[in-house]
Amino acid sequence: MTRKVYVVGVGMTDFVKPGANRLLDYPQMVKEAVTKALADAKIDYTAVEHASVGFVYGDSACGQKALYEVGMTGIPVVNVNNNCATGSSALYLSKKMVEGGLCECALAVGFEKMQRGSLTSKFSDRINPMQTHLDIFYELFGMAQAPVTAQMFGMAGKEHMTKYGTKPEHFAKIAYKNHKHSINNPHAQFREEYSLEDILTATPIFENLTKYQCCPTSDGAAAAILCSEEFVIKHNLQAQAVEITALVMKTDPPSAFQEKSAIKLVGFDMTKNAAEEAYRVAGVSPTDIQVVELHDCFSSNELITYEALGLCPIGKAGEFIDRGDNTYGGKYVINPSGGLLSKGHPLGATGVAQCSELCWQLRGEAGARQVPGCKLALQQNIGLGGAVVVGIYKLGFPQANAAAGSSAGRLQAKL
Repeated sequence: MTRKVYVVGVGMTDFVKPGANRLLDYPQMVKEAVTKALADAKIDYTAVEHASVGFVYGDSACGQKALYEVGMTGIPVVNVNNNCATGSSALYLSKKMVEGGLCECALAVGFEKMQRGSLTSKFSDRINPMQTHLDIFYELFGMAQAPVTAQMFGMAGKEHMTKYGTKPEHFAKIAYKNHKHSINNPHAQFREEYSLEDILTATPIFENLTKYQCCPTSDGAAAAILCSEEFVIKHNLQAQAVEITALVMKTDPPSAFQEKSAIKLVGFDMTKNAAEEAYRVAGVSPTDIQVVELHDCFSSNELITYEALGLCPIGKAGEFIDRGDNTYGGKYVINPSGGLLSKGHPLGATGVAQCSELCWQLRGEAGARQVPGCKLALQQNIGLGGAVVVGIYKLGFPQANAAAGSSAGRLQAKL
C-alpha cells in the first residue's frame, strides 16, 4: 500500500536572463525559493527529512552547498540531473520517499545558473548521451547551421505539417497565446505581448521556428514541500494541501529510434505512455483536466504534446488551436504561466515551477491568470535523452480549502 502525497508549500524566484543579477549566485536563488516554500507551508526547515535538488549545469554537490544556506540539519541531500526533466525528476524522487513511508516531509528544489546562448555539451572527451538520437536525426535530415534542439523540434513540427496539414500559423498561435499569458505572471522572464505577425516575422531560427517560438535560457529556482496525510493533519495544513494523485516517469521506448520519425525522436511516445499511466493511476481521463502546464521548449513541442497527452486526437492539433481550446474560454487553459517560451527555462527549476503554478491554480491563488473552477491539473516535463514526467494534481481537502477561501473572502470584504 502506498500513501497519499501532498504539496503543502511552493515558492520560486523570478526567472531572469542569465547573468542579469551578477550578485545572485545559485545558493541565494535556492535559499529564496526554499524560504518562500517553507513560509507557504508554515513549517520550519527542521521538519524536512529529505531533499532532492535538481540542476543540470553545476559541479557535484551543488545541492548541499545551496541548502546549507537554508540550514544544516544533516538530512540526506540527493543531487538530480535528468536534462530538461530535472526539476520534475527531483519532485518524483521526493514523492517516492514520502509515498514509500521513508519520511513524512520532503523537499524538492530545482535551480539553474545558465550561460547565454543555445545549449551545448560540456564534455568533448566522451560519447554524448544523446548520440543515438543525433545519429538517427543526421541519417534522416542531415545537420544544419542552427542549434541542435531547434533542428530536432523544428523537424518534428515540419513532419506534423507534412502528415496532417498543420500550418506555420498554428505554431505561431501557440507562441502568441503563451506570451499573452505571461503578462499576468510576475515571475516570468518575458512579459511582453506580441502580435501574430510579430511572431511569424521574427528572426528565423530553424524552418518555421522564429525567435519568439523558442524558449530562452534563464537563471532561477523553484521549491516544493511534499508530505504525508498524517503530516498535513498534524500541522493543520488541509486548507492548502494539493494532492499529487499520479506522478509517472518514463524513458524512451524502442519506437523513438525504430520508426524514423522526428516526432517520435523528440519523445512523443514516452509522453503518451506516461500520460496514459498517469490517467489510469489517478482514475481520470484527459477531458477531466482544466489546467495544463506542459513543456513548450519550442512551439512545435507544445503542439505535438497536445496529441501525446490525449487532449485532442492525433493529427487534430491544428483544429484544436483554431477552436481556442488551449486558452481561457476553451476546453483547457494550457501554460497559464506563460510556459517556457515566456516564463523562461532554467532547466533544473522548470519542473518544480510547473508544480508551483498548478498548486496556485488549484488553491485559487493565481491572481490575474486564475482559471475559474480549477479542480484538476496536469503537468508534463520532458528532457531529451530521455526522460518525461507527467503528474496529475487536485485539491487534497476541498472542503477545508473552500472554507478557508470563504473566510478569506469575508475578511477581505470587511477590510
